[in-house]
Amino acid sequence: MKLEDIAIPDSASCRAATEVAAAYCTPALFNHSVRSYLWSAGHAELQGIPFDAELLYVAALLHDLGLVEAFDNATLSFEISGGHLAWVFGAAAGWPVARRKRVSEVIIAHMADSVDFTIDPEGHLLEHGTAVDISGRGATELPPEFRTTVLQHHPRLDLPKEFLTCFQAQAARKPHTSPAAALHSGMSTRITTNPLDRHM
Repeated sequence: MKLEDIAIPDSASCRAATEVAAAYCTPALFNHSVRSYLWSAGHAELQGIPFDAELLYVAALLHDLGLVEAFDNATLSFEISGGHLAWVFGAAAGWPVARRKRVSEVIIAHMADSVDFTIDPEGHLLEHGTAVDISGRGATELPPEFRTTVLQHHPRLDLPKEFLTCFQAQAARKPHTSPAAALHSGMSTRITTNPLDRHM
């Protein structure tokens, strides 16, 4: 499996999601969002999991917008506020209500401990892809050449420091939310020892 084997869906919604993410995310967070899709789609290819590429791509590009200042909710966990934002995005894209709900569900699901791919394939894939990129869980299951090429095209920059700082700020202000739970479970260590940062 090579990077060129993973197609980036080229619908109007996907192009708009890319534009939104590029406008509001830092370069490191934007690259993280793109890589999350690529790791997710690569995992699907290896495991033979069918999925809706447009839905997964839009969810991947928008999944961390709840962390950025412009959309940081005062009380809600970032994946919940991100889900609401994605619902609004879907409405603007002309998606039917059911599809807006699905993209919201996928974004919310990415912070779950695990997601059953038979029930929610896109939620499972995004949870897996973001885990690969943030903590390195499952990274070595992807072919080395694929990992190298993805990291060359979409470098990690200062993602570990930036993401950890962001989660620490979220946890301090909203101790009942998922960033606080993640830090409590040892996320700091997982971020700073991610094998993707040694891969290059």
